[in-house]
Amino acid sequence: MAYAVIQTGGKQYRVEAGSEIDVEKLDVEPGSTVQISEVLLVSNDSALQVGAPYIEGATVSATVVDQFKDDKVIAFKFRRRKGYHRTVGHRRRLTTLKIDSISTK
Repeated sequence: MAYAVIQTGGKQYRVEAGSEIDVEKLDVEPGSTVQISEVLLVSNDSALQVGAPYIEGATVSATVVDQFKDDKVIAFKFRRRKGYHRTVGHRRRLTTLKIDSISTK
């Protein structure tokens, strides 16, 4: 069971071939292929490679499945007895990736 730890959008994800993950929005069209070269760790059945910070020559190939907006998140600020309350909401833009393969040098 091979897996890798990649970094995209300022976050780290543990991925395997065939898995789907939701990452921060990437500027690519659905159906296209993305090569992620910021690979922090690769584990095969017997070997473990750790980068410092990235592994040279290691890439993760993924296909863009969808671009969508996440559920709405509401931030409510309130000060008791002061008549102060503010409601702010936002929806994150996300990209769904299907991991095709993990390759090393």
